[in-house]
Amino acid sequence: MSKFFYARLAINNIRRNAQTYVPYIVTAIGAIMMFVIIGMMTNNTQLLKLRGGTTLRTILFFGTIVVGIFSLIFLFYTNSFLVKRRKKEFGLMNILGMDKRHLARVMFLETLIVAVISITLGILSGVLLSKLMFLVLLKILNFEVQLGFEFDAYFTLFTAMLFAGIFFLSLLNNLRQVQLANPIELVKGGQVGEREPKTNWPAFLLGLITLGSGYYIALTMENPITTIPAFFGAVVLVIIGTYCLFTAGSIWFLQLLRKNKKFYYHPQHFPNISGMIYRMKQNAVGLANICILSTMVLVMLSTTLSLYIGMEDVLRTRYRRNFELTASDIDSGAVQRIRDAVDSVLAKRGKAPQDIISYRYLALTAKQEGSSFATRKNDLDMFSTALKYVYFVPVEDYNALTNRSVVLEDNEALICSAREAYDYDSLSILGRTFTIKEKVDSFQGDGSSLVFLYSSYYVVVKDMDTVQEMYHKYTAENELYRPTISYYFGFDVDANRSESLAIHDDLVASAKQAIAGSGYVVVESAENARDDFYSLYGGLFFLGIFLGVLFIGATVLIIYYKQITEGFEDKHRFEIMQKVGMSRLEVKKTIKDQVLMVFFLPLIAAIIHIAFAFKPITKMLALFNLTNIALFIWCTLGVILVFGLFYAVVYVLTARVYYQIVSAKE
Repeated sequence: MSKFFYARLAINNIRRNAQTYVPYIVTAIGAIMMFVIIGMMTNNTQLLKLRGGTTLRTILFFGTIVVGIFSLIFLFYTNSFLVKRRKKEFGLMNILGMDKRHLARVMFLETLIVAVISITLGILSGVLLSKLMFLVLLKILNFEVQLGFEFDAYFTLFTAMLFAGIFFLSLLNNLRQVQLANPIELVKGGQVGEREPKTNWPAFLLGLITLGSGYYIALTMENPITTIPAFFGAVVLVIIGTYCLFTAGSIWFLQLLRKNKKFYYHPQHFPNISGMIYRMKQNAVGLANICILSTMVLVMLSTTLSLYIGMEDVLRTRYRRNFELTASDIDSGAVQRIRDAVDSVLAKRGKAPQDIISYRYLALTAKQEGSSFATRKNDLDMFSTALKYVYFVPVEDYNALTNRSVVLEDNEALICSAREAYDYDSLSILGRTFTIKEKVDSFQGDGSSLVFLYSSYYVVVKDMDTVQEMYHKYTAENELYRPTISYYFGFDVDANRSESLAIHDDLVASAKQAIAGSGYVVVESAENARDDFYSLYGGLFFLGIFLGVLFIGATVLIIYYKQITEGFEDKHRFEIMQKVGMSRLEVKKTIKDQVLMVFFLPLIAAIIHIAFAFKPITKMLALFNLTNIALFIWCTLGVILVFGLFYAVVYVLTARVYYQIVSAKE
């Protein structure tokens, strides 16, 4: 026997099964390419030279981990389709005299060839495209394009080893299946699932309970601090429910349709329903995978797109004015010195402050229990939803902000809620009980309260002496933690980006001189923070597109393998139907109806998932300072429309492949 016999046999096997191998190789190349691209971008030293580069690098590093884990799971999963298609072939080889040791050698060579092609082309294409993707990222972030090309040899070697390990694990799994099966089982391997399944009622009920629980959690979320962990808990429940209902619920639904004699005994419905019932147990897993991937794509693209488009809204929500100065622990004369320093800087630049906001405040952390607030540091649970930020503001500063003439007595207060409503008529804190004279709809604060996870209350009290009293009581109660009375000064200036950045730098230097070493001052501006915001939200948008493309590719491959697998299984059945009188036109229409009946079910389920997830997603977007719900709605609808059109194109193409398989003559 020629020493190249097994190599030629492996090559011929791949060539003969090109219909299943080529998409698998293309997908593997794509996964490796995307892993190399995002890894090269993460390790690009030019990132650290950009404003917000550290944040961006963290986001890309997270993306690298996601792509690597997903590639491991997905390539391992899609490999199962290849094994199923090849089992009959391996069984025939075994019967004709090739023992399993020789089969293992052939399978090893096939895997080696696929791995070498995939890893080589994936790394080469990834390296070549990494610079292009980096330039695209810089364009999204509105950063200056950086010249030069970097090659990370260490990461390239790591990629080759990682994906070689993935292919090796797939080979071990394939060998396990072949070694444990006898030749007859291998020959019939492609026909597994031909016995009619019964409705798995425990799984069906579990699906209803978990899906309903996930939806209930999503609909009842209120506090943003509980949204993130609760949302991921709801996601797990919805995933479990999706798999259970697609597996058990679909069989129950098809059997219900079969009981409808008028519907079932129809030339088009009879072959569709009967065929799907026999295969639905394995078919449903693929449909559930498509549903979960589609949901992930829709969520990622809609949220990251709305954050990116709503960048200006986000900046204005966080920075109520173009320039903001916050001074803490300063002496009594520092306030006027800061105002004088600001006027001096602006006068030098020929500018004047507009829409001025200024006030003094004391910020405390407290645990709310009804109308009472506990402030002892040892009693505060940092992960409790009852934790609040309480801002005390003197009424004279409030009146200056609002042009009102509110007069308060010693135990009276106004209150404004930054997120959730305050439902009580009094407020007790630090031994004082304030009667709520009025609940104010809004307070022109500095916007920082909207950044925090916890809800905030602005409490307007009689005078600065009351604020000082709250300060001393809190300090006495918490000796190791001393809050500060702060002064906020915000204003707008009619200036372009370069002028705003120059003013910001001048204000930093002048404000520090103004406080003369007493306390500290923080100077912020929207333009100075813009690059950091673009790094965060633009990086998330880029990552959303990047992972979206990866998940869409996975969805297409699952759909494709689902169609060709069912096509080969249905081929014999449709040949029999044509022999008993069904025309080719009727066969084609039956195929169209069958594919259509189940093809769009995952997309419909994904849209339902998005609808129930709408509330917690908007809560989480609020943590990113995006409160424009209308923008998120339009972005979500647009993403669903585009994805639906893409989904329809895939349907047309894969239905054509399915028909070519079942109608092909032997």
